[in-house]
Amino acid sequence: MSSQEIEATEVLIVGGGQAGVAMSEHLSALGVAHVVLERHRVAERWRSERWDSLVANGPAWHDRFPGLEFEGVDPDAFATKDRVAQYIEDYAAQIGAPVRTGVEVQSVRRLPHADGFHADTSAGPIRARYVVAATGAFQIPAIPPLVPEQAGLTQIHSAGYRNPAQLPAGGVLVVGAGSSGVQIANELRQSGREVTLAVGPHDRPPQRYRDRSFVWWLGVLGKWDAATPAEGAEHVTIAVSGADGGRTIDFRNLAADGITLVGRANAYADGVMRFGTDLATNIRGGDENYLALLDEADAYIERLGLDLPEEPAARELGPDPASVTSPILELDLARAGITSIVWATGFRADYGWLQVNAFDEVGRPVHQRGVSPEAGVYFLGLPWQSRRGSSFIWGVWHDAKYLADQIAIQQGYRAYRPAPHLTHA
Repeated sequence: MSSQEIEATEVLIVGGGQAGVAMSEHLSALGVAHVVLERHRVAERWRSERWDSLVANGPAWHDRFPGLEFEGVDPDAFATKDRVAQYIEDYAAQIGAPVRTGVEVQSVRRLPHADGFHADTSAGPIRARYVVAATGAFQIPAIPPLVPEQAGLTQIHSAGYRNPAQLPAGGVLVVGAGSSGVQIANELRQSGREVTLAVGPHDRPPQRYRDRSFVWWLGVLGKWDAATPAEGAEHVTIAVSGADGGRTIDFRNLAADGITLVGRANAYADGVMRFGTDLATNIRGGDENYLALLDEADAYIERLGLDLPEEPAARELGPDPASVTSPILELDLARAGITSIVWATGFRADYGWLQVNAFDEVGRPVHQRGVSPEAGVYFLGLPWQSRRGSSFIWGVWHDAKYLADQIAIQQGYRAYRPAPHLTHA
């Protein structure tokens, strides 16, 4: 290709993770020409932005694409992060996805006085009629601006955490008690570290109840298909883990193992971290969510007459630990021997490369099930894009099918030409 030539394709997919691969499959099924650009390797975040011991939170029979099982992984087991990355790469090969790795998309903008978009990439320009931003929402680690760099503490985000040996000697404060925070705190404690865990509001489903996984219960009870989070909650933190073969998270057990529980980290000054008074409320809210799901599961079993073993012990909650009944509201980190903070506080999106009118005042995508107000631009892999399960491997597959159908519909309109007798009447 000469320097004057510009590659053209019908659809440009930006991102070669689970979302980009799923999108490619559905476009191929519809015969829509496309290319997938990935700046690193396929499923790179699973490879290099997760800690060493991470496993999937859901069993292998569920957390996968419909067209391929996890070979060599027991269906009820939890795939390791490297196995998940390999699975996505294998799937891309199976469907013949036109993925180009090592290509960074630097900018995308609408063509002036023409149809489609111009993309500048590290491998040269590309023109496309449609663009799918399949980079998801977990792009840039979000660390609250509480503790200054000069505080003398090692601070890393969960995306940068690999294993306990990575941190200097001393205690660790883990901020955030969703899946990542809980697993990291537990691993650090098992390695012999003194660990303090800041716990915020969360859902706490049982990993398994009455011989069924939580993913099964959320499915049959219709909870994966919930269209929006609970009122007042933009994102629901789920305390669930596939580690150690999959165990239900109970913060009382973490406390019994020696982890000190505190409320949300609210402020820091002069070496002292101050925590909210919300720990007991957050623990109680998680318990209520947990017990409510058990109630729904029991009612479902009774209604359908299913022969599933009863599990009364699942409802037995132990006494609250001292850290809950007598909460720590402030902590001098140096005196407590804390030398590191792991921020398990989520991510923020970065769509600076996508220079179109498809974002709100704070840079979040504006969309309806992934269809943006900027004609020809689509988003894929967003949490709650169409339902609760949208950011999971199987959920993004269904969202991708919807977007592929929308693109095909638009292609149909573009292909329309009035009959001659209408144009010359």
